[in-house]
Amino acid sequence: MAMMSWTRDLLMEGFEGLVRDGSFKWGLPRRGDTALDDGDDDDGSLSVQRSSIAGLSFKANAVVARCSRILGVSINDLRNNFDKQASDSIKQPRSYARNFLEYCCFMALAQISQLTGYLADKSFRRLSFDMMLAWEVPSSSSQLTVKVEVDSTVSLEAFTRIAPAIPIIADVVTCANLFDVLSCSTGGRLSFSVYEKYLSELDRAVKKMKTQSESALLSNFRSQRGERILEVDGTLTTQPVLEHVGISTWPGRLILTDHALYFEALRVVTYDKPKVYELAEDLKQVVKPELTGPWGSRLFDKAVMYKSTTLTEPVIIEFPELAGHSRRDYWLAIISEVLYAHRFIRKFDKSGVDKEETVLKAVLGILRLQAIEELHFEVPNRHESLLMFNLCDKLPGGDVILETLASSISSRTSDRTNQPGTSRGMHAVLSNLGVVSPVNSGEKLFVGEIVVGEISALQKAVTDSMNNYKKVELAQASVDGVKVDGLDTNLAVMKELLSPVSELWRVLLLLTSWDEPMKSMVFCFVFSCIIIRGWIVYFIVMVLLFSATFMFLTRLTNQGKQMSEVKVVSPPPLNTMEQLLAVQNAISKIEELVQDANIVLLKIRALLLAFPSQVSFDISFCDSHIIGDGQSYSGIGTDGPEPCHRAHKSFAAGVVSGGIHEPVATTKSKHRKVYQKVERVVVQHTCSSSGGGEGERRQENKMISVYITNVILCLLLG
Repeated sequence: MAMMSWTRDLLMEGFEGLVRDGSFKWGLPRRGDTALDDGDDDDGSLSVQRSSIAGLSFKANAVVARCSRILGVSINDLRNNFDKQASDSIKQPRSYARNFLEYCCFMALAQISQLTGYLADKSFRRLSFDMMLAWEVPSSSSQLTVKVEVDSTVSLEAFTRIAPAIPIIADVVTCANLFDVLSCSTGGRLSFSVYEKYLSELDRAVKKMKTQSESALLSNFRSQRGERILEVDGTLTTQPVLEHVGISTWPGRLILTDHALYFEALRVVTYDKPKVYELAEDLKQVVKPELTGPWGSRLFDKAVMYKSTTLTEPVIIEFPELAGHSRRDYWLAIISEVLYAHRFIRKFDKSGVDKEETVLKAVLGILRLQAIEELHFEVPNRHESLLMFNLCDKLPGGDVILETLASSISSRTSDRTNQPGTSRGMHAVLSNLGVVSPVNSGEKLFVGEIVVGEISALQKAVTDSMNNYKKVELAQASVDGVKVDGLDTNLAVMKELLSPVSELWRVLLLLTSWDEPMKSMVFCFVFSCIIIRGWIVYFIVMVLLFSATFMFLTRLTNQGKQMSEVKVVSPPPLNTMEQLLAVQNAISKIEELVQDANIVLLKIRALLLAFPSQVSFDISFCDSHIIGDGQSYSGIGTDGPEPCHRAHKSFAAGVVSGGIHEPVATTKSKHRKVYQKVERVVVQHTCSSSGGGEGERRQENKMISVYITNVILCLLLG
């Protein structure tokens, strides 16, 4: 421990020496630079030492000094302003260092965001990253507990607190997913090299959007609503875009703006007049993935379908590529983002600056996604998870997030209105998006969508929704984990799960067979009393109460115990012939079950129609016609004037026997023309007299059971 402390102290002394020598350039202003970098190196390094605040770590003091120079306010004035505006809960000693650091960082970032091209400034990239590093070790006591190997990387908590202060870098809703993508290759912590590459690609995406929007491309269509071009595809021969309308297919150029989707069909030399597919108006639009293929076949999952009330038939836009469908997923995500943003505007009745800010939130989300695409991070579901409105549509509780976001936008607009001299231009809205001066509302100190020292309502809604989504994912994973492959294995699992029901059914069959007369008599007596006295409702209630009590006692006794596993003996693997035989046996069993069900239905029909105990019943099957009468049975004839042959069924209280005969063709030609297929089903119920005494006694028991069953059914129906 002594050696580790000595090494840490030596590193800190060397770190301070770098600052004295002027090598630590990000924390100190450079001579002759802009408002972001002004002042003198030597004076700045001395001021860091003289004006350091007791209790803050060296990193935190360096960041605070840098923020004071950006704001043009001394460190003591910053501290006094914080003490005046912050509530007592924020100024608690255990959290004072981190809350004061957040206050200084947010104020400085709000000032920096007013400048043009700050993303390209390397000093800004270093400063914003070191703000996150300082946030993790804000106090002098906390810096001793930080490991050396993680001293130069940023955690998720630090990124989600600092990065959303600059809305073009991240937003509150998707910042956690953005961090997961950026840190996927560095073990769950963000390094400066990856962060710098991300900001560089983000700066390129912003400049690309600005260049395309200022060009003459679709200027006649975009000028009315001031639309910005977000993405263009189909200009390269290696990445064509095809439009399918009905049976016609045209290659062309696809253009997405923040209000609509445009497709220009490619002619011999130039492009045709663009077709407009509206996204901003309420036209009941439907955008979803679609399958395409030659001659109308559905083979390739590489297209997007657009449908609205203004189109007679849906339009399918295909993005051909050799492997996968990443282009289609990307375009589907950004088209849906624009569509969902305008639905949000209509739902919450946003207009003016509120509407423009909502559209810009969707635009910035698409720009961040473009920057991630250029970094080539292979992360699944990165398109939907990095776009705010797509994510809210996917998450459970996303409507709560949108409601909180609408309230946040409205309150921020009122704050901008109260500030004198606030510009309402497009550039001003883009620069000030989500970043306003600190506002002391009661006991909370707001800076945009973030509360100093606390979690804002929007952050709380996002956290709750993310937690619920993780629970849903865990539940779905547990469901997918118990799924097995193979019909025979699934049948074995089902048989094991239904074993209690099978056991209950076996007991009921035992009682109805009268193999144990005493149990069968008690069963019939108890249920007869319940039926006669009208206690059926009470019996059902008692069964439900018993089930609830059993569940309650089981839960009490099994607290802290894992659920017992369902052990199933896996059936042996079957070859092709054995599988065919198994299917044939299953069909035969199903046929037997259907036959037994028909016999039960015939018995119930006889009881309902109150037939005598010894009757004969005729049934004829002729296509979909069933004919029956109650005449006495004297034989089966195939001749006669009837158009259909009759299958006679005789019912008695004895043993059931019978068979199924093959279809018999009629002998008369006129019947042969009308009725093509006739089936005769003969089910005979006869009283068989066995010779032994045991057989007679069993036959008597069965007759008694049938009689009691008839009595119970009559009581139920009467």
